[in-house]
Amino acid sequence: MPSIPTAHAGIHHEDRGSGPALLLVHGHPFDHTMWRPQIDRFSRTHRVVAPDLRGYGATPLGAGTARTGLDDFAEDLVGLLDALGIEECVLAGLSMGGQIAMELYRRHPGRVRGLVLADTFPAAETEDGRKARNAMADRLLAEGMRGYADEVLDRMVAPYNPHAAGHVHRMMCATDPVAAAAALRGRAERPDYRETLTAVAVPALVVVGRDDTYTPVADAEEMHALLPDSTLVVVERAAHLPNLERPEEFDAALDRFLRSLDRPS
Repeated sequence: MPSIPTAHAGIHHEDRGSGPALLLVHGHPFDHTMWRPQIDRFSRTHRVVAPDLRGYGATPLGAGTARTGLDDFAEDLVGLLDALGIEECVLAGLSMGGQIAMELYRRHPGRVRGLVLADTFPAAETEDGRKARNAMADRLLAEGMRGYADEVLDRMVAPYNPHAAGHVHRMMCATDPVAAAAALRGRAERPDYRETLTAVAVPALVVVGRDDTYTPVADAEEMHALLPDSTLVVVERAAHLPNLERPEEFDAALDRFLRSLDRPS
């Protein structure tokens, strides 16, 4: 997997296939391999770029980074697109990756020809939420990732989808707790993206697992209502990671969306 230098870090990424570009942005606390089924499927028809975000997977955090904002992640991704010679892409993000996608669109709308928001939400953090994220950051720095991973696994992947649990647990445990804490502190200060969504000028796909308790169906319905041109897909028998829990259903929805972008208007 190559590494592209940016202003802050070398962004490790997978770059497969040819055709229209599809940029896949992973969530927290994972890495680009959470998109493995989609990389394998869509690299047959698209140029699929799946990076490890700053501090995740094989991408270094950088010295002295105590807080990584969504703006930092977004600019890293734009730097990666520039380095790869990609002018525009379909931008897909899940959970924190979806919030990064909203931030990237807010800053660089001309780089996005289609927007996919999966199991995410647009609202700014509440005061209680800020306290909880900062407290969790402190805990991860003190204890590491395994205890957290053990606790949340059944919310990330529904217990009736054990085939995905091992991979998800390994990704969480392998994440650098310093990087995870920095991202939590950054997300605690994120802006409200609801107004941004009302001005999105490209087609959008909103996907959510029916049993997601982190970002429930109501959050997806709110985004669907805000976006001027969007499709909502609820994946049955899935929690927070429908792309891994129910890849056939997730991929079918994404395939329909990508095909719709290529049809004459």
